[in-house]
Amino acid sequence: MSIQTVPPRTGANRPPRPTRPRALRRNGGGPATVVLLLGAVYCLIPVAWVVVASSKAPRELFTTFSFAPGTSLLDNIAALSGYAGGQFWQWAANSLLYAGLGAFLSTLVSAMAGYGLAKFRFRGREALFAVVLAGVLVPGIVVAVPQYLLMAALGLAGTYWSVLLPVIINPFGIFLARVFCAASIPDETLEAARIDGAGETRIFASIALPMMVQGLVTVFLLQFVGIWNNFLLPFIMLSDQDKYPMTLGLYSFLSKGAGDTDLYPLIVTGSAVSVIPLIALILVLQRYWRTDLLAGGLKG
Repeated sequence: MSIQTVPPRTGANRPPRPTRPRALRRNGGGPATVVLLLGAVYCLIPVAWVVVASSKAPRELFTTFSFAPGTSLLDNIAALSGYAGGQFWQWAANSLLYAGLGAFLSTLVSAMAGYGLAKFRFRGREALFAVVLAGVLVPGIVVAVPQYLLMAALGLAGTYWSVLLPVIINPFGIFLARVFCAASIPDETLEAARIDGAGETRIFASIALPMMVQGLVTVFLLQFVGIWNNFLLPFIMLSDQDKYPMTLGLYSFLSKGAGDTDLYPLIVTGSAVSVIPLIALILVLQRYWRTDLLAGGLKG
């Protein structure tokens, strides 16, 4: 039996070294990265200014460099908490109620409507979906006054319901829910559940909703942020300051601050505090997005 030896690989017979695509071998992303960095700086500079300015006393706010930290952050928070008997925290609780409950109900309605439009065949389905798409194009300011007249006719103007009810129906949320439902829920799974004798309500609650969680997280977050930052609807609907959200409460601070410069640090501090729940919500919900991206990569 003869033993064959493998000659050492030299430069002539060595296989070529795999190379990465030219786009991946570039340092950075070129102009696209520069544009993204500029956009990030443009968006983050106002946030950074608010955070820095919230630490300044009234005199420091107008006499020191804009991005120089101050020494009165705790004093500003204490003054904000004690203003008008802690009314700011009442506004914060109202904002959590409007945004939390409103986003939850809106997400649930969007899930049901999107599921029905995606998985059921009925006459006028496409026309109904076209109406939903048309609702996406209607600015909120156009329907604000009709919504107020409707709430006044129902005797709900000036109540919490006057802010909650109009935000439950979200055309964009219904659109997103329908698209995600059509892509993530196989028809075969629903048919198998029907063959096993499951009712439509049980199928939706036990099968469809768990499959739609990642998409519904996006709907919930978008609606929460939209309601949290909403100013026009509470401004039209509410007259009692105890029912104000933070956006409207800070606006009332600003109108009073025109004659009292000592209120400006409180306004800036309140603005900085109002961003904290949004940051916390994104940090909590981002794991669902990571799960969705990982699932998409495994399917691909």
